[in-house]
Amino acid sequence: MRVLTFALVFSLGAFLQLTPAAIADSDLNVVGTGDGLEMLREIGKGFSAAHPAIELSIPPSIGSGGGIAAVSSGSERLGRVARPLKDSEVQYGLIYLPIARIPSAIFTHPSTGIKGLTSEELVKIYTGEITNWSEVGGADLRVRLVRREDADSTLQVLRGSMPGWTDLEFSPRSKTALTTQEAIASAREVEGAIAFGPYSLPLEDGLNVLEIDESHPTEDSYPSAVTLALIYKDGTMDAQMEAFIDYAQSDRARSQIRDFGGVPVLK
Repeated sequence: MRVLTFALVFSLGAFLQLTPAAIADSDLNVVGTGDGLEMLREIGKGFSAAHPAIELSIPPSIGSGGGIAAVSSGSERLGRVARPLKDSEVQYGLIYLPIARIPSAIFTHPSTGIKGLTSEELVKIYTGEITNWSEVGGADLRVRLVRREDADSTLQVLRGSMPGWTDLEFSPRSKTALTTQEAIASAREVEGAIAFGPYSLPLEDGLNVLEIDESHPTEDSYPSAVTLALIYKDGTMDAQMEAFIDYAQSDRARSQIRDFGGVPVLK
């Protein structure tokens, strides 16, 4: 009888550890896409200053899909995504809260000597038809292509909006970066490199952020952008989550989004 009583008490204790009240006492992680990571971490600093009792973490990228899987399974409470939810994902009970529009940027190592390209030149570069920067008025330097995996949110937006990208087939000589941060690092470190990812002001420090068809990513005429959104599972809202979501939609957070070159999405 004592063994049965102990087992019941142990099982009850394990159940209580999984209740929303217990979860609310743990650290708050916001997991997912690498798009807008630096911007979201800056928002996180502001949130932590206003809520010092909450241990907030915005870890490195596991991709939008990784964030969706983590929140859907219940291993994390809040996720970050840079693409709309699919119907199959909405069926998991996920709530989608857009907070910022982030332009997609094309950027190069400064050695290229390039400040802008036409959309046609950009296509020829990524298909491998143009292999040296001198062919588009730049340095006599080999083009080093950095691309992203097919499921990447920025690539999906480029395919849907940038002229010539719908059916673009990448040169087999391109390198695939698995995260936004890897793409940026490659462009910073490799002479002749060109890459793409979400725009942020820190990209302007040490990289050439290109105008495409004479439009800069921060201009309204620039065609490509991703939407950064928070996700959570319906019925799991707790005080920590609510506090972070409220801050992410506050005037202060909107100001931080603008400081990073993004466009706040109104409630």
